[in-house]
Amino acid sequence: MILSADSRQFYRELSIGTAKPTIEEQQGIQHYFIDSHSITEDVTASTYAKEALNILDTEFKNHETIIMVGGSGMFIDAVCNGLDDIPASIELRNELTDFVKQNGIDPLLDELNEKDSAFYAIVDKKNPVRIIRAIEAIRLSNMTFSEMRKNQKTTRPFEIMRFIIDHEREKLYERINLRVDIMIENGLISEVKSLLPHKNLSSLKTVGYSELFRFIEGEIDLQEAIELIKQNSRRYAKRQLTWFRKHDDATWIPFSTVDQMTNEIIKKITTI
Repeated sequence: MILSADSRQFYRELSIGTAKPTIEEQQGIQHYFIDSHSITEDVTASTYAKEALNILDTEFKNHETIIMVGGSGMFIDAVCNGLDDIPASIELRNELTDFVKQNGIDPLLDELNEKDSAFYAIVDKKNPVRIIRAIEAIRLSNMTFSEMRKNQKTTRPFEIMRFIIDHEREKLYERINLRVDIMIENGLISEVKSLLPHKNLSSLKTVGYSELFRFIEGEIDLQEAIELIKQNSRRYAKRQLTWFRKHDDATWIPFSTVDQMTNEIIKKITTI
């Protein structure tokens, strides 16, 4: 069985722009966290970890190996390492949320860069929920968010092996650009138009959707929107790699064919 750790593939209403695996690609294998939630539900790293750990507790009774796949490092770490004890305030969070609605996210990004440049370097700057959460914790504790996120790992009742596909930078960027073109051809603009009434939801503050909302509302032209999607996708991929490099125990698998990479991972798992 497979757990998706892509923080946008959860949402039923987001399909083309999240490149979900098709039914054929899933090949009859149980996939969790694909189309599991609505965009109106706030799926945080904490709620994801709780749901995922409940699933793992059940599924490990029937499976020796379970695969978690995806690129949302914070969600993966929440399951594998546990969550840090970070201060929270609903009142301050609501205040910051209202501030963003009135002033945009840029002032909070500037504050985050000033107070915690390390977290600023890796955070998804298109995700206001994470920005707000970091500022909330910083203001409450007078510590950096990075410092608060370095607590001791939680021991899990299962062994964890990490594998990361290692692309050459230029080849990776070419694949990202091509994927964006394919999404546009497959109807991404129509999908985004159907979601316009919900554009202020945090689940839609994401690459591919934010840029096309700007196009649909006449702020930029289509070609500029497409180029921005490609640029922001490349930047997100760079932040992902920065995040994953902090895991010294990870095995980096050179990009090749699917069969070759799969066989290499299986070989390493079975020789442990």
